[in-house]
Order: sequence, then structure tokens, then C-alpha cells
Amino acid sequence: MSTTKHRVSIVTGASRGAGMGIAIALGSFGDTVYITGRSVKDGDSSLPGTIYATADAVNEAGGKAIPLVCDHADDKNVEEVFKQIQKDHGRLDILVNNATHLPEGLTEPAPFWKKSLNQVDILNVGLRSHYVSSYFAAPLLIANGKGLVVNTSSYGGRIYAHGPAYGAGKAGADKMAHDMAIDFQPFNVAVISLWLGLLQTERTKRAMAADSDQYTAMKDAMETPEFSGLVIDALSKDPEIMTKTGQVFLGAELAQSYGILDINGNAPPSQREHFGDTTTFGEAVIY
Repeated sequence: MSTTKHRVSIVTGASRGAGMGIAIALGSFGDTVYITGRSVKDGDSSLPGTIYATADAVNEAGGKAIPLVCDHADDKNVEEVFKQIQKDHGRLDILVNNATHLPEGLTEPAPFWKKSLNQVDILNVGLRSHYVSSYFAAPLLIANGKGLVVNTSSYGGRIYAHGPAYGAGKAGADKMAHDMAIDFQPFNVAVISLWLGLLQTERTKRAMAADSDQYTAMKDAMETPEFSGLVIDALSKDPEIMTKTGQVFLGAELAQSYGILDINGNAPPSQREHFGDTTTFGEAVIY
């Protein structure tokens, strides 16, 4: 077991997109970053990216990447990931719950009953899987003496976006972060739901190529996938982090408060003016 005190992080669903960017950003601060995903070779997904390509990018950024093949629909697979971290380090600093299932047809402008029934799979990988990863990570975070859990989320938890399955998944991730924070509070582990902006991911680039007019006006407001990782790093280092636990935050606004720019030098804007306030929850606690 390693005795060197350095930050140990895990980013789930990091073959591409937000997960890949977050992993690279954390690696740039010297983290050991565990990367999970199902894509191990080109063609495993309709989009480019593999856990090994992400691992190479994390190493190149200055981190130490450990890619682990994991199907987050399989609880046993997830348990094995955290057993590996226990064996290697016996502790964990950061868990980023990012793994999700985004079914084909998600963004089609149609009522939910006109879409395939597998839209609801986002409640399995993307909501339930966040719970399962947090469940197995909890002893490692507690053993560390402090920690951070981040659920990547979006305005879909507050507004209509892509239909009720997507919305329920994001709203559930937000509420899960709030409630887990209460359980983790005595152990100095913070739990945050982080709303990401429109990201420059492989999926978005594909959508832009298909309908460039729709995205032209949003180009300047887009965030790189690494941007969210810079925000998560700052959260992890925030000495007042426990005052933020259990809350929903806009990544762009946290970045502003921490003085963080995106890797391209931009300062992505908050979307609060367009979509409204972040979700807040009641203060009562019933055991």
C-alpha cells in the first residue's frame, strides 16, 4: 500500500466528454486518477474515445492514470474498482460521479412515449450508478479524513431538457448530493452537485456539424471539458468546502469566485439569467 500522501481521485465514465476532460485536469495537478468506462478500443461507441486514450492524456498532463474497465450497470464491476483503490492506496480524496447512459434519440423533439423506452436507462447508469459508486467509495473517503464527492449535473434538473427521463436523472443526482452530504457531514466529506455548461465534447461537435445554425450563437459560451476539472480541483482545495456541502452550484459561477479561467483563456458565463436559479432544498432532516 502506498504511503506517499498525494491526491487520489476517480472519475467515472471518463472514456470521452466531460469525464475525460475532468480526469485530464485533475491529472495536471499531479493526481493519481482512476478512470472507468466501457470503451477500450475504437468502435466500442459511436463516438471516439477510450479509457486508454484518456489515460495517455492524463499521464501527458502530469498525472498518473489508472484505467479500469467498468460497466457501471453492474454493481459487482463497480465494487471491484473500489477494492482496487483500497488495495493500492487505502483511501480516496475525490470521487467524480460522471458515468451516464445517453441513449440515441435523447435530443429528438418528441414526447417521451414517441421515443424508445430505453431512454429510462439514464436512471440506471447516471443516477443509480452514482449511488452505487458513492456507496463503495464511502469507506475510502472516510479513511482519508476528508474528501469530496461531485455529481456532474445540469440545468436539466430544473428545466425541461430532453424529456422526463433526462430531467429525473439530473434532479435525482442533485437531491442525492444533498442527502448524502448530511450522512457524510460528521466525516468531513463534502458532496456537491455541479451543473456543467454546454461542453465542447465529441457529442456536441457531432451535433454542431449536423445543425451548425442552432449552435452558432452558443459558441462563445461553451466550456471545454477540462474546465469542470479545474473547478473540482479548486473545490477540493477550498478550506471552507464544508460550508458548500449539499448544495447545487453552477460551474461557471464557482470558477468566477475562485478566479479560474478555462484552459483556452475564456471565462464561461453563468446561464442563470436564461434558465433561472439553481435548485435549493429544505433544511429539515428526518431520520
